[in-house]
Amino acid sequence: MNDNPLTSSPLLQVRNLNVRFGSSPDAVRALRNVSFDLGREKLGVVGESGSGKSTLGRALLKLLPPIADVSAGNMRFSDLDLSAASEKQMLSVRGSQIGMIMQDPKFALDPTMKVGDQIGEAVTLHLGKRGRARRKHVLEMLDIVQIRDPERVYDLYAHQISGGMGQRVMIAMTLVAEPKIIIADEPTSALDVTVRRKLLMLLDELVSARGIGLIFITHDLDLAEGFCDRLLIMYAGQIVEELRSADLKNAQHPYTRGLLASLPRLDRPVDRLSVLVRDPVWCKDVSQRVEI
Repeated sequence: MNDNPLTSSPLLQVRNLNVRFGSSPDAVRALRNVSFDLGREKLGVVGESGSGKSTLGRALLKLLPPIADVSAGNMRFSDLDLSAASEKQMLSVRGSQIGMIMQDPKFALDPTMKVGDQIGEAVTLHLGKRGRARRKHVLEMLDIVQIRDPERVYDLYAHQISGGMGQRVMIAMTLVAEPKIIIADEPTSALDVTVRRKLLMLLDELVSARGIGLIFITHDLDLAEGFCDRLLIMYAGQIVEELRSADLKNAQHPYTRGLLASLPRLDRPVDRLSVLVRDPVWCKDVSQRVEI
């Protein structure tokens, strides 16, 4: 893959994205002046629980609840500013151009519908296929995400499949319309190591073969470093540092360095891991993030 995926026009440009839950002076500010570009790459969004990672993914697709006050200088996707887009315009974007893989298939999949019917809904909605043509396309999608015996899985319900298979089903649903961008929200958090590795290989192949942009949301810094091309480090709703994954060990922000120091390393064993000490100044709005 190109070392600099942003040498050409980025797929997505976000400038000064803010999200506040409520209108009172003490309302929670979930995102504060978030700005970044996404190219045809794997972009990791990393941070602790509550840092704003999932809120960012949902804000891009306008999937936040009505209580959320969302504002942005610009969220440019193709010729459309998502921040100013109507709900009708967003309906043409969600799924067909920007897809999202939710964190947990147990909650994202409908327990009353068979797997084949759930993927089939996306096939009908985005491709207009019905009947045998729809079934054939669903089976092809199940095969693409490397599910063995697609005919059998087609007729199963969500509770009858494993977590790893559920994630693959959601990926199949996302890929039906061949979106330009995929937002993956903690897609491997509930998976064992073997299944996680296969899923990451599949996502990597999709980025390389289809030239899509992947926003990979995770709290696992080690995983993001090994899988992603670039990283956005989030703390208290802000991007405190942006850098290439290969440069992670040269991170400058004390929060990023603290996260690195708290990770166990086989090559540098210690008696006791470092505990991250947070500085209140990190919560203050930053006008410029650290970049390498």
